Amino acid sequence: MSEFQEVSKQSGVHPKPAGLVLQYGTAGFRTNAKLLDHIMFRMGLLATLRSKTTKATIGVMVTASHNPEEDNGVKLVDPMGEMVSPTWEVYATQLANAEQEDLLAALKDIIEKEAVNMSQEAKVFVGKDTRGSSARLSQAVLDGVSALGGHSKDYGLVTTPQLHYMVCCQNTQGKYGEATVEGYYKKLCQAFIKLSKNASNCTDDQKHLSVDGANGIGALKVREMESHLKKELHISLFNDGSEGKLNHQCGADFVKVQQKPPTGMEINPGERCCSFDGDADRIVYYYSDSEGTFHLLDGDKVATLISTFLKELLTSAGLDLKIAVVQTAYANGSSTNYLENTMKVIVRCTKTGVKHLHHAAQEFDIGVYFEANGHGTVLFSKAAEEKIQQLAENSSLIDEKKRAALLLQNTINVINQTVGDAISDMLLIEAILAIKGMTIHQWDAIYTDLPNRQLKVKVSDRKVIDTTDAERRAVSPAGLQEAIDTLVKKYRKARSFVRPSGTEDVVRVYAEAETQDSADDLAHEVSLAVYRLAGGVGGEPKPLH
Repeated sequence: MSEFQEVSKQSGVHPKPAGLVLQYGTAGFRTNAKLLDHIMFRMGLLATLRSKTTKATIGVMVTASHNPEEDNGVKLVDPMGEMVSPTWEVYATQLANAEQEDLLAALKDIIEKEAVNMSQEAKVFVGKDTRGSSARLSQAVLDGVSALGGHSKDYGLVTTPQLHYMVCCQNTQGKYGEATVEGYYKKLCQAFIKLSKNASNCTDDQKHLSVDGANGIGALKVREMESHLKKELHISLFNDGSEGKLNHQCGADFVKVQQKPPTGMEINPGERCCSFDGDADRIVYYYSDSEGTFHLLDGDKVATLISTFLKELLTSAGLDLKIAVVQTAYANGSSTNYLENTMKVIVRCTKTGVKHLHHAAQEFDIGVYFEANGHGTVLFSKAAEEKIQQLAENSSLIDEKKRAALLLQNTINVINQTVGDAISDMLLIEAILAIKGMTIHQWDAIYTDLPNRQLKVKVSDRKVIDTTDAERRAVSPAGLQEAIDTLVKKYRKARSFVRPSGTEDVVRVYAEAETQDSADDLAHEVSLAVYRLAGGVGGEPKPLH
């Protein structure tokens, strides 16, 4: 078979370091960029096979998101812009880890298992972030696609959510939008401008937003988009990549973990600020008050703002649609309490990882999901979209219902439903704040977060920890959950859980309690329990105070 001759020849150009084993996790493959050349080539091969089996365009994104600049990674995107299916994640791991001489056998194994019709046309969209290694690595993906006779389209520098969007547009024959970066800006910005027209007399000050681009791709794309916003939003861009290092002391992850503004950003009291992560699929907001105290508004606060807005619109429009907020165990207890008891919104808790949240959100007419780290979006069922559209086009409606229906319609168009998208989320948040005439301080005051602390404990093998109940309880090692339960009882309004990292041999510890000191002490005590019962390595965790 001549197609395999080409694979053999090309794979020699992209050899696998012997003995290297990598796992396709929630974020795809991610490691030091020097180790990824063979992985990229092989993911080009896999995407081509996936395209043949689905008879659709598949996406491959070269990025390592919020990781340091020397790392890189790769993710596959399925036909509707969603993450690749779990079966194919397993194939990705198998193909990546096959030694050089076993590559063809591994490839043929997948072809056999999936009964791939090799004469079927294949189309793969490829995108990359701004890392120094991304150009070389995305070329390896393109080599993989062509080695199996697939067609590829290289989108060059795009955010991760933009590539997901392109794949969805392509496979819906343009129903979701036009599969170009320009088409993306037009769709989102036109919807944003229509939404903004519903805000009563917004001053230029209220239209101002400071954005930290994490010295990554998001900064480039915000610059490109600005002209489409027609001055409805005034953006001051920081960490735009012109001098700083990607994700270094900036970006959503840094701000969330360090609980302080990024380097290189001057914050005036009460001013709205937000940070993207390295590939612009996460966003967090923050401000400092008149005393100079830093306030973070994370994914929980975002989900609350959006779901409240949508619930109010559904009521005004007289639409009986089921809306839910999907959270993980990391969601702050105060947010869950507010949503369930004050807003009377359904709250569903799932395991950590976007695919779990996305899946759960699909079970409702409208599913709002955000991880606390700022990754999330809103999903509308086909039926919900149709009901909203019918209402928006109904000429006999009274004003309030009509206005609500049109607002819902434009909200749908400003949202990138394929995946969490910092740019889309930013536009939606800005529109909601403008329509409600809310300051960032008023948004923050919807509920008060319980103080919390996250820590990491290095262990020799993360697999010794097993969890249940959406990762809120540890099943193994023996005695760990009992120890956590005993520690939690010592503090007011407290809870704590532990879970293994998906990518490294560390156990993540989360604790929250009535005061910051209590949360810190609880997190430390739980870390010690993990260290002692789950095979901690290195020195014993030190107290925070």
